[in-house]
Amino acid sequence: MKQKLCLLLALCVLLTGCASLLDREYSTAEPHSNKFWESEATGTLRAENYQDIVNDLMLLIGRHTDQAVIRFYSYNDSVSVADALEKAAAEVQQETALGSYALEYITSSSTVQRGYYELSVQLGYRRTAEQIASIVNATSAAALQSLLEAALDDGKTELAVRVGYWRTEDRAGVNQTVEALRVERELTHTPEWNISYYPAEGSVELIEFNLAPEESPAESEGISQIP
Repeated sequence: MKQKLCLLLALCVLLTGCASLLDREYSTAEPHSNKFWESEATGTLRAENYQDIVNDLMLLIGRHTDQAVIRFYSYNDSVSVADALEKAAAEVQQETALGSYALEYITSSSTVQRGYYELSVQLGYRRTAEQIASIVNATSAAALQSLLEAALDDGKTELAVRVGYWRTEDRAGVNQTVEALRVERELTHTPEWNISYYPAEGSVELIEFNLAPEESPAESEGISQIP
């Protein structure tokens, strides 16, 4: 009985980990269910509405999948399919933390099949699979100090944190935490750390810290530097 209970708990943890890859309302999705996969073995997903398309893309990003096939049902013409995918891709890249952090581009080509449209989707990434897998979760920005301390102790040069709860004033708190930690660790003589917030607009859901930037880091949107 004890062994069965341990196995059940382990399965729950695994399923929770998969679901955490999907942002916002997507977090209630079950990535391994038939709702998403037409054939998981062949990497073929299905979509019957716009939200399914968004969830499919989020699932692919979470797995760092370079290419996949999505079968679109309930769409009457290729123009509607193209418009839906374009809108979903823009939402994923611009409005979700994981998409704006990890994704560089999405391209696709479609063919008409009997009863559905089949799209071959290609995804380009600005982050590696290891970087995506290394994202850690925090309930709020209050946990950042301990996470940064652990990253420094482990000799890491970067840290990405998914934040469950965010307030507007938390940006100032992040800056204060970083400044104090750099003083405490006697790192003020080293290059300034870069901090990136994702998505770029709206409530922050993911924060990326570059703890070892170049001497003259390139300026980019959404990045702040802490002395």
